[in-house]
Amino acid sequence: MIDNKILFIGLVVGIANFLFRYLPLRLGSNRSLAGTTGKMGVILDSIGIASICSLLIVSSIPDVMKEYNKFFPTLIGCLTICLFFYKTRSIITSTLSGAVVFGVIFKVFMN
Repeated sequence: MIDNKILFIGLVVGIANFLFRYLPLRLGSNRSLAGTTGKMGVILDSIGIASICSLLIVSSIPDVMKEYNKFFPTLIGCLTICLFFYKTRSIITSTLSGAVVFGVIFKVFMN
């Protein structure tokens, strides 16, 4: 029998990965990203952030399920990554900003 936690994690990662590839095609079809044009450029530009978010979700869900106090910092960290990527289109800036925000919020709420 399949464990419900594994099924849940697979569904969340699959849906997030799909949305990170599908939504840029729908929402950003009229603008160019990072100097590329067309739908193929949007797909290629969104692969990096989709990979980072998928890895983040897969690596953080088991910890969050064990320790519920990590949920809020993880959620804010993920939202920071998405916001910074939307504003800067830089995977490096987004990832580092999300990690810093997660660390600061985790430190503040754990004390």
